[in-house]
Amino acid sequence: MVKVLKPGKAVILLQGRYAGKKAVIVKSFDDVNREKTYGHCLVAGLKKYPSKVIHKDSAKNSRVKCFLKLINYQHLMPTRYSLDLDLKDVVTGESISSKDKKVTALKEAKTKFEERFKSGKNKWFFTKLRF
Repeated sequence: MVKVLKPGKAVILLQGRYAGKKAVIVKSFDDVNREKTYGHCLVAGLKKYPSKVIHKDSAKNSRVKCFLKLINYQHLMPTRYSLDLDLKDVVTGESISSKDKKVTALKEAKTKFEERFKSGKNKWFFTKLRF
């Protein structure tokens, strides 16, 4: 069977607090363990999309807010797009476990997302989903 939910794949969350938000798969966990008896993956996504940049004061408008979450495969919709953003060294499975590690991982992920937005690549990822 072909594995669709690979790291770097752009997905849309279907359930929960961040339903309708875009995210990127950082790591997928196909094997089940005691605390999670289902296939799940670690995603990093955009909680707040950047505003439309009109003037040269783009530093304030190009800010994003991020989230990190372990999500069940059933609550994801994979897209045909992939994002070649290297978040593996920034976000790990153990960074979710403690609050201070999660805060530092969120800050680093935020800088990576903002750099990608300012470079102009993957414009579709930084726009709101209209439906």
